[in-house]
Amino acid sequence: MENEVEIIQVNISGEDKPGMTTSLTEILARYDATILDIGQANIHQSLTLGILFLTTPDRSGHIMKELLFKASELGITIRFTPISEPDYDEWVDGQGKNRYIITLLGRQVTARHIAEVTRVVAEHRLNIDAIRRLTGRVPLHRQEDQAAKSCIELSVRGSLAESDKSAMQARFMDLSDLGLDVSFQKDDIFRRSRRLICFDMDSTLIETEVIDELAERAGVGEQVREITARAMRGEIDFRESFAERVALLRGLDVSVMEEIANALPITEGLERMMTVLRRVGYKTAILSGGFTYFGNYLRRKYGFDYVYANELEIEDGRLTGRFTGEVVDGRRKAELLRLLCQFEGINLAQSVAVGDGANDLPMLSIAGLGIAFHAKPKVKATARQSISTIGLDGILYFLGLKDSRIE
Repeated sequence: MENEVEIIQVNISGEDKPGMTTSLTEILARYDATILDIGQANIHQSLTLGILFLTTPDRSGHIMKELLFKASELGITIRFTPISEPDYDEWVDGQGKNRYIITLLGRQVTARHIAEVTRVVAEHRLNIDAIRRLTGRVPLHRQEDQAAKSCIELSVRGSLAESDKSAMQARFMDLSDLGLDVSFQKDDIFRRSRRLICFDMDSTLIETEVIDELAERAGVGEQVREITARAMRGEIDFRESFAERVALLRGLDVSVMEEIANALPITEGLERMMTVLRRVGYKTAILSGGFTYFGNYLRRKYGFDYVYANELEIEDGRLTGRFTGEVVDGRRKAELLRLLCQFEGINLAQSVAVGDGANDLPMLSIAGLGIAFHAKPKVKATARQSISTIGLDGILYFLGLKDSRIE
């Protein structure tokens, strides 16, 4: 095959103009060149286009000559690089390596953030294939906006041992101290076809613990908050702590629950996240160690498909200090996640779980994508992915959704 074909890489750069790609590929078409690969990127009206094509020696000179003339006519820069067959074959073989997606997320993604992440990538001998921005362009006067968000996604490839994956994830999780959340996911069929997202409720979907709100109305706020904090830190068994806290609510009038529901502090990004998830067909569930009354309130308001939580016992319009049914603790949340996957007919790897407390760890660990959201230190240290810098709609970027396609 040597001397019968030539492989040439063309790199074009310059001001982006309509029809540029057409005029260049038409030249290749006239000479029956085979395009082996093509890629294009646009940054601030500037175009970078790469084409790798296969042709014969008797045609290559004519093709390059015509491309040079066309480049001069368009006012762009063009460069040719011959590629040997062994180099091409090695490159093709490399495409079979594992591919990973690294998502950088924060109020701002700075040069330092990118440098820190790409240093880790280089240290593990991974190649960056593509970089794209998932969030919209931010005007200069909004750079310091507290509600701003920025997300950049890297596509990388290479071979990694399990120990290397764990080491990379640990390094990335540490970057939250710099105001950056980093997701590291294998780019496989499951990552591209998530179908179910299960959420904890208290301190995840809402910025409070409802049982603490109920306790305040019952005059036992300090006692219940202490028990709640210990449970969320994993210092005491959730079931035991739950029974203790509910018992302290005995005698509270049920009308208080409606008052609390109407004043729930909703977590930033919840409405936008749910609007997008419904639009693209995700099933959503609340799996909460809290109470069904408040879960159903959120279901009606935001369109969740499922709610599983704890049911408070009521007699004569007052709480009895007891609950009915099985406690939704960490074990039960993981069990419900598995059952919902079976019911929806999806693989567990297609599920996402989001939570902040120790009782969320079981479902975070078995989901295809487990996200610790503004989580307690113990939870964040154990989870593989976390979001600590922005609101719930940051989850959309971990799913690979792009602002320009969802707004």
